[in-house]
Amino acid sequence: MSATRRTLLGTGLFVLAGPVLEAGVGPFLVTRLVNPAGGWPDALRIVGIVLIALGLAALVAVLWRFPAEGHGTPSPTLPARHLIVGGAYRHVRHPMYVATATILAGEALAFAQPVLLACAAVYLAALAALSRLREEPLLHERFGAEYAAYRAAVPGWWPRLRPYRP
Repeated sequence: MSATRRTLLGTGLFVLAGPVLEAGVGPFLVTRLVNPAGGWPDALRIVGIVLIALGLAALVAVLWRFPAEGHGTPSPTLPARHLIVGGAYRHVRHPMYVATATILAGEALAFAQPVLLACAAVYLAALAALSRLREEPLLHERFGAEYAAYRAAVPGWWPRLRPYRP
């Protein structure tokens, strides 16, 4: 199997095991455990739909960066060989997590399910801990000074307005 096919397959499997479960199957199951809130204003539901669309677009763009720019996958089993600093990574260090949380928040509004706002907050807290304790030390180990400069310039969770230029 060629390296390109392997990275595309690896990215696809990662998407199924990660974002599809986190922003698709998980919210579906959680909302089945509570009663629908109903009665939310249409404007909030429209904002929710917009957030879902923006989050999905960002997620797809971020995931594409792994084989295209990083020559790897988002999975630790086939990691990117190059530090990814293009696209949404120019604005925030964890765009995949931010996009997934945006989708969750959008689902909360679009489907009138406040429990999903709590899920988004728990998701962000868990991934903030994971990234700080596991991912960022590994990235520093793999990419050294290049990652240190990137980390110093690009915020982890709240996007910077001006894109980072290495």
